[in-house]
Amino acid sequence: MLVLLVVVAVGGFVGYLGWRVSDNITRADLLPTAAPPSTASDGSPIEVPSSGVGTNFLVVGSDSRGSDRGRSDVIVLVHVPEDPTSIEMIHFPRDLYVSIPGHGKNKINAAYAYGGEPLLVETLQNLLGIKIDHVARTNFEGFKNMTDAVGGVRVYAEEGNDASGNGGAAIHRGWNDLDGEQALAFVRERYELSEGDISRGRRQLAFVKALLLKATSRSTLTNPLAVARFTDAATENLVVDRDLTIGAMKDYALELRGIRSSDVVFATAPFSGFASDPQAGSIDVVDTKRMALLGEALRTDTMEDYLDVFVTP
Repeated sequence: MLVLLVVVAVGGFVGYLGWRVSDNITRADLLPTAAPPSTASDGSPIEVPSSGVGTNFLVVGSDSRGSDRGRSDVIVLVHVPEDPTSIEMIHFPRDLYVSIPGHGKNKINAAYAYGGEPLLVETLQNLLGIKIDHVARTNFEGFKNMTDAVGGVRVYAEEGNDASGNGGAAIHRGWNDLDGEQALAFVRERYELSEGDISRGRRQLAFVKALLLKATSRSTLTNPLAVARFTDAATENLVVDRDLTIGAMKDYALELRGIRSSDVVFATAPFSGFASDPQAGSIDVVDTKRMALLGEALRTDTMEDYLDVFVTP
């Protein structure tokens, strides 16, 4: 969905571009066969309003290399409200320690390793007590190509790191101008960052914001070649669930036509600290109370109220 939002923003469903989107996108069985939970993690019944609940998209960024499935290094839940004046993107750290159906407790990205998107969806649905409607997966190569397609991005970094493994460019605190290779290293880095995977998650969201800004800038929108290149780059590595048809995408495009990058709000899923597990290693401990509140906000389409209190700066 993250990629689709950008494509929508640059008019990716017009003429030739619409044909390219249809030709590029791959469909697969990304949703689970298991029904969403009827009770919350504390055992209380889940009450979901009959209308006004919005739509939940799971976006998975896979750091795949070669023919292997890779790791779900980007896990973002995108909530589109029933009345879409804003969009909320919630990043789930890959080290978040959760219950995985059939596999006990482990890091959340282990769900992807065990059973791909369907098991990851089921894990998140159980964690939050919600229904995930659609899934979209891209890989890090897609991030790189999209960046180059718009001529690079300007990203704000909360902290820096040296040039090793970063496309030959050191990252300094503050604004950085990055090409595709450098942006790829920017979103992958975690070992030199103060909070490891948490810091990397904030970097990934900063990159998404930068890409949204550049893709919807006047310099991009007024350049048909740049639009075509970006649309191609955004969709050539995109896999979506079978229910997300081109017709459904067009409907979402119409609903979201007024959304701009400033209307997209980013946050990190609630965790209470760090710990270690004998099998999983270093883990991020779920803040169960706030996670329950997040699930309730998603079910009742009241994310703005939740983010007013808990949004990560």
